[in-house]
Amino acid sequence: MSQLKTIQDDVAPIWLPRLAAQGGPRFLQIADALQAALADGLLKPGDRLPPQRRLAAQLNVDLTTVTRAYDEARRRNLLEGRGARGTYVAAPKAELSPILDLSMNTPPPPDGVDFDDMMQQGLSQVLMRSDNALLMTYHLGGGSDADREAGVQWLAPMFGQLDARQLVVCPGAQAAIAALVLALTEPGDVILAEPTTYPGLRAAANQFGRRIIAVEADQHGMLPEMLEEACRQHKPGLVYLNPTLQNPTAITIPAHRRKQLAGIAQRFDVHIVEDDPYWRLADAPPPPIATYAPQQVYYISTLSKCLTPGLQVAFVLVRDPHERQRFLAALRSFALMVAPLTAGLATQWILDGSAERLLAGVRNEARQRQRMARDILAGRHSGAEDGLHVWLELPAYWNSAQLALAADAEGIAVTPAEAFATGSGTVNAIRISLGSIQDRARLQAGLLRLSNLLARRPDPFSAAVV
Repeated sequence: MSQLKTIQDDVAPIWLPRLAAQGGPRFLQIADALQAALADGLLKPGDRLPPQRRLAAQLNVDLTTVTRAYDEARRRNLLEGRGARGTYVAAPKAELSPILDLSMNTPPPPDGVDFDDMMQQGLSQVLMRSDNALLMTYHLGGGSDADREAGVQWLAPMFGQLDARQLVVCPGAQAAIAALVLALTEPGDVILAEPTTYPGLRAAANQFGRRIIAVEADQHGMLPEMLEEACRQHKPGLVYLNPTLQNPTAITIPAHRRKQLAGIAQRFDVHIVEDDPYWRLADAPPPPIATYAPQQVYYISTLSKCLTPGLQVAFVLVRDPHERQRFLAALRSFALMVAPLTAGLATQWILDGSAERLLAGVRNEARQRQRMARDILAGRHSGAEDGLHVWLELPAYWNSAQLALAADAEGIAVTPAEAFATGSGTVNAIRISLGSIQDRARLQAGLLRLSNLLARRPDPFSAAVV
């Protein structure tokens, strides 16, 4: 907790935090100190806070810092404005939406990163360096030269130096997956995938009239011998793999198996769609499959899963120019372009280093949340120590659909294994997403509630009668 001192003011005794040079953004230090003062009873609901200019002078900071601190405190429901009467400590609010969402796989808010400032600075640079008219008009798609150069920089840890002409900038990974399904397959064609896989693939395949056939996997991912057999039997249009911190199982395919899978794709002349959103969140992940079969693999890396969902920007590596044109034609049939302002912000953040700082914050926060989940779900937690989610196999007395319903009754949203199934024989498990609850204390409360639910057997008479 921040060290506090109190002074007398004509409104109420107030707190003054001692701002630390290494304590993170000053506006957050002020908001945190206010929250601590409430917890300690130094401030109470109904207390009036000083005007922002006066507090700025007392703390020797600029007015903008205090304004942002008050805005942050309002976001936390700690303060309320009463017009000309001033700003007051808010009374506790009833929680009208008590659901603890462990179902949405989004990056957690990074601790110690001033996201608002990063956004303001990034957008101001975009507006200063760009023709505003170009930010509000149609573009041909595939990204500008600057966008593709940013993609080269983003993918450098995976591939080293790339030719920017081989990259296509897309409005998110889901659009890229759908366009690749459309470009590489015909109606009725088979797509091979693991037995549990990303639901967006199933959505695209169903929409375009393609069939997904599951290929058996083990604790290291898709089995090479089963892929080879499936290629002989079904002559697939493509193979879909999510090889790093897989959604939902959190499995990372090891390097030797990646090489085997790439070799099989080459022998059978079948393309692999390598959807790899979590590679940059993982600790020392193996090289992408695309490094073993460059002409055979379409590689997708999205910013939405490792920076923020609002950046609907994905980079797709397509080395063959003819295939790249086919892909672009398919993409333009339903998604003409990335919104230029969004693409501009993503490019600015990558080129000025903000994206790396944000990524480091997300990675650190995700690891802390993984440790929390491991501690609370001890004996049940399995999988990686990185990434955004946990794949939790259930005790025999629960099935995944039943557990999801019971959790919902407890105010917790989780995702049952059925949502990810591509074949029969669904694993009895749930996916727990760790990033969608902003506050870590609320996440801890949700995990504890879920652990208590798992520890008891389902009530056979729990169905409500209305």
